[in-house]
Amino acid sequence: MIRETEPPQVMFHRCQTTDWRCCKKYQVATNPTNTVFGTKCLIGQRFDDAVVQSDMKHWPFMVVNNAGRPKVQVKYIGETKSVYPEEVSSMVLTKIKEIAEACLGKTVTNAVVTVPAYFNDSQRQAIKDAIAGLNVFRIINEPTAAAIVYGLEKKVGAERNVLIFYLGGGTFDVSILTIEEGIFEVKSTAGDTHLDENKITITNDKDHLSKEDIDHIVQEAEKYKAEDEKQRDKVSSKNSLESYAFNMKATVEDEKLQGKINDEDKQKIPDKCNEIIKWLDRNRTAEKEEFEHQQKELEKVCNPIITKLYQSAGGMPGGMLLSWEVSNPYGCKISPGSWMTSKSSFIGM
Repeated sequence: MIRETEPPQVMFHRCQTTDWRCCKKYQVATNPTNTVFGTKCLIGQRFDDAVVQSDMKHWPFMVVNNAGRPKVQVKYIGETKSVYPEEVSSMVLTKIKEIAEACLGKTVTNAVVTVPAYFNDSQRQAIKDAIAGLNVFRIINEPTAAAIVYGLEKKVGAERNVLIFYLGGGTFDVSILTIEEGIFEVKSTAGDTHLDENKITITNDKDHLSKEDIDHIVQEAEKYKAEDEKQRDKVSSKNSLESYAFNMKATVEDEKLQGKINDEDKQKIPDKCNEIIKWLDRNRTAEKEEFEHQQKELEKVCNPIITKLYQSAGGMPGGMLLSWEVSNPYGCKISPGSWMTSKSSFIGM
């Protein structure tokens, strides 16, 4: 089942393109008058309806009167064009069809289309007529569609009453259904065409949370935030030490170092790294400061050897520096007299 969502917006390009394209979020700010959204509220409405006149005050694009029907007016390839809201919905559905085909790897010819619960028969038919290239099996309410998915996933057997609400896209729809043995029966539907997630406010009503309760909740959230940050820092320190130890061990064991480091120095680093790795296995729940201390102890052994290796490389003809990759994705980079971990390759001699 495809669960990707596409913003119900369409942007009409100023440039000379030959297609209509679903817009991206970042384009809304740069081309607001040609970015159309919320047109479901216009489908099946008259231009002089109070709700249409109210909505027009909040849209950046122009809505014009065409024989009593609202049309969206945009600029396209330097010309002023008008489109019906049903056509805008068709463009969005066409884009969704393309996404589905890319995901499935095959052509999509049949579809079940969802619409807001408040849509009447004429509005549903208008949507169906506007869809090109798809055989629409059925048009169902958005909350009903959610209930069907719920029933399929939960494999409901005995009769169950379910309340499903759909919040988003500028609407709030509710349906009450009964589900039994895969049979869905809609008992009631209702909706608000101008209520969405941006208009929900948490208030301190009587007999609900007091100011003290809210303050306590905020304090608890801050407390856990600090604990989360502390845990994140501890994990980061542990991972840093672990990566450093494995990288250093892998580096000195690299065949490209043969003959470039004496046996005594070459053995010191793996021995210390193995010691640190064993310590990590025994102290997985250690504190951040303990991990940092162990890393400093490891650096005391590694830094002089690596610095000496770097300095000896500087004496090569032409000051040539050699570099090599380590197998671990967290590599190490060296500079004279210093030693730091990074996601780059180990660069030394």
